[in-house]
Amino acid sequence: MNASPVTIRRVGTDASLAQFMAVPHVTQGHDPYWVAPLSLLEAPRLNPKKNPWFKHGEAMLFVAERDGQGVGRISAQIDQSHLKLYNDSTGFFGFFESIDDQAVAEALFNAAAAWLREKGMTRCVGPFSFNVNDESGLLIDGFNCPPRMMMGHAQPHYGTLVEKAGFTKVVDMRAYLTPMDTALPFKQIKWLKRALDRNANLAVRPIDMSRYDEEMKAIGRIFRAAWLENWGSIPMTDDEIAHMAAEMKLIIVPELVSIATIDNVPVAMCVALPDLNEMTRDLRGKLFPFGWAKLIWRLLTRRSFVSGTRVPLMGVMPDYKNKPMGSMLALLTVGAMRDASLKMGMPVCEMSWVLETNTQTCHSIEDIGGRVYKTYRMYEKAL
Repeated sequence: MNASPVTIRRVGTDASLAQFMAVPHVTQGHDPYWVAPLSLLEAPRLNPKKNPWFKHGEAMLFVAERDGQGVGRISAQIDQSHLKLYNDSTGFFGFFESIDDQAVAEALFNAAAAWLREKGMTRCVGPFSFNVNDESGLLIDGFNCPPRMMMGHAQPHYGTLVEKAGFTKVVDMRAYLTPMDTALPFKQIKWLKRALDRNANLAVRPIDMSRYDEEMKAIGRIFRAAWLENWGSIPMTDDEIAHMAAEMKLIIVPELVSIATIDNVPVAMCVALPDLNEMTRDLRGKLFPFGWAKLIWRLLTRRSFVSGTRVPLMGVMPDYKNKPMGSMLALLTVGAMRDASLKMGMPVCEMSWVLETNTQTCHSIEDIGGRVYKTYRMYEKAL
């Protein structure tokens, strides 16, 4: 018996997003390792009035329906910041979900491609939700454990659907799982302590929450500068940094955010966050009727509910890149985060994502015991 036809519906970011947000519950809800995003966070992310990305980006959302049920979804988007920086007529896709049916996937990609062509794009890259500073890449290896916060999950058939639709690999991105108790060899710890003692102008400290906004601006400034030459990099705007800071404030543990300064000027940082996914995994994306109370309690007592962290932000100012001081600054910030993690009973950290082509960072993480446990892939296709 032939399957019912697939219908593609434009959702539009100013329309009701309920069905768009419901699709992953259909495509991945059976998977015990999938963590449903909180609707409280997902809805504002898709709302042009609340997400500052829309000040330089435009998106269209699509849902694939069969017999009245949502069986897939995708976004198509253009980013003016990317186009001004690279001048390459490249658009993007993201938020991809589909049942294991090539007809559904083809219909979604065709709709996204048609919209991008209407906007003058000649190439499509993804998945980005919505750009490289957000959730990026499609999980192609490491399906047998839950994702950490702000990292995606997928079903094994997703990659096959994407590749059969004509997309090819651009680059892989690695997620490293790093045990904190072996993260710095004793020899390195002694060397770093001597370096601090001998450099009176060098210091490492946690974030000062009484000056939170100022501190987050400094962290954003380091991140922008440190990753400017990374593949696909789009510098975060001041509004995006402020938005990120506001979202993180509720879960930040000051001791897990380490800032290195020279002459009191921040020059390196490492931000580790308690894994929010561990706190929300059983909520199925909903805070009503009792999820609110559970989440608030878990946030207040996070050390009891969280065993691990994720480092989404880490960097050293370019002035110190490829110099001994740069390596020292990176190790100092990671070392301070490591010590705090162990004291708080969070013995495992995910460092992600790292491009496979960024061999220096890959080797540095591997040298302190990190191992690749998830791989995410970026794809491209000519339109």
